[in-house]
Amino acid sequence: MKRIFIVGSINTDFVISAPYMPSGGETLAGSGFFTARGGKGANQAVAASRLGGNVKMCGCVGDDLFGTESVKAFQAEGVDVSHVRTVTGVSTGTAVIVVTGGENRIILDAGANACLTKTDIDVFLRDARAGDVYLTQLENPIDVVGYGLRRAKEKGMLVLLNPAPANVAVLEYLQYCDWIIPNETELEILGGADKILAETQANLIVTLGEKGYKIVTKNGESVYPCMQITAVDTTAAGDTLCGGMAARLADGDGVEAAAAFGSKAATLACTKKGAQPSIPTEKEVEKYSE
Repeated sequence: MKRIFIVGSINTDFVISAPYMPSGGETLAGSGFFTARGGKGANQAVAASRLGGNVKMCGCVGDDLFGTESVKAFQAEGVDVSHVRTVTGVSTGTAVIVVTGGENRIILDAGANACLTKTDIDVFLRDARAGDVYLTQLENPIDVVGYGLRRAKEKGMLVLLNPAPANVAVLEYLQYCDWIIPNETELEILGGADKILAETQANLIVTLGEKGYKIVTKNGESVYPCMQITAVDTTAAGDTLCGGMAARLADGDGVEAAAAFGSKAATLACTKKGAQPSIPTEKEVEKYSE
């Protein structure tokens, strides 16, 4: 199995359910408040590890309790944390998540995630080899994310980008990607599939929510349905798909098989609350039947 190198954000999530989103000045009674570890990078690292991958994580946390607990949580999941850097005098990234009708609304404070540097990337990739999997997202400084994509490509790694939250500043770096994994909204913000396929060598896996996902290449596109469930919380569903894909690609699966496995894992993640608490294990995915 190839190794999986993940660069990304590390957050603590503050989650509450509400019957609807309040208007300005309105106080609304919510329920089910809890905290959980999150951040797209951290979610994907935990997902890739639980789903069978050999994972190394690169990111930044603050010198606070949330940062300490995040590192301990990675270690408990079997994730290599030797490149998770603690930044003095900065808080760990946070996300406030309001869940309404099974959908989530998220407000982010980047905190230490904004402190990731190109030097962190260089040190992280020092022992990376051709064929290893590189996975990243957009909750760190875009120039650093782009630098990481270029360095990973130069090393001959299989480069995956989850362009979330969508940011057009990443467009100049898409040329370094092998696979880009957006949802429909993110794809639209980046200019659409035709533009990306015409201007880069990357292929696309576009997540479609409850409709499944589609694989888009220069040879055309194919749509694949997902399992039908009653969603409890969609937080980290996309991250679970990305992590599951990375795990299977690192194990030698083709893209279609890897995407199908990731989609199944993502569907299961929607049946539980929270980001990392909802991510299933490899055994749970394999045992699940419709």
